[in-house]
Amino acid sequence: MRTSGNGNKSGLLAKQVFTTGEAANLCKISQQTIIRCFDNGRLHGFRVPGSRFRRIPREELIRFMRSNEIPTEILEGGRQKILVIDDDAQIIELFVDVLSRGDRFEVKTAVTGYDAGVLTEQFKPDLMILDYMLPDINGNMVCKTVRQNPALAGMKIIIVSGVVNQEEIDLLLEAGADEFIKKPFSIEQLMGLITTMVDL
Repeated sequence: MRTSGNGNKSGLLAKQVFTTGEAANLCKISQQTIIRCFDNGRLHGFRVPGSRFRRIPREELIRFMRSNEIPTEILEGGRQKILVIDDDAQIIELFVDVLSRGDRFEVKTAVTGYDAGVLTEQFKPDLMILDYMLPDINGNMVCKTVRQNPALAGMKIIIVSGVVNQEEIDLLLEAGADEFIKKPFSIEQLMGLITTMVDL
């Protein structure tokens, strides 16, 4: 029975450990380069007991690719990256729980505007879910800062707040937010909005 290209890709995405040949294909470099990096400690893994074969865990391969500026999209299955910024631990926990179901999203979190700025640069999320009032900065400033960075031009921003009036919402949208959702919100409402935003 023939396997389609998508089937091969799905199989690759499901793997947790790779051969040096598979790692080389994913990195688009030679197998000898992968072996050399493995042997000199730049790429970590393990040897199959009783053989000379090397194996590389998924997380280590992703780390290696990122540190060498090799695109990881194929390995991460094109997962959408979401950054959640909120100083309420329960809200953070809720978002992480909901967004981590299945394998569609990669989620990172921050509790201050400063941390959000650092993570945004490193993580380059597809979508930011931002609490309007953070301990050190408000949503307007975060939106303006993000929108001044051309590298983040494609990132969507959803503002979440329970204490914002229509005038403030309008200012947030002017500052660069794409959508606003009021607390408390239903999970269905939230997921519907997130799905719409990342699919645009």
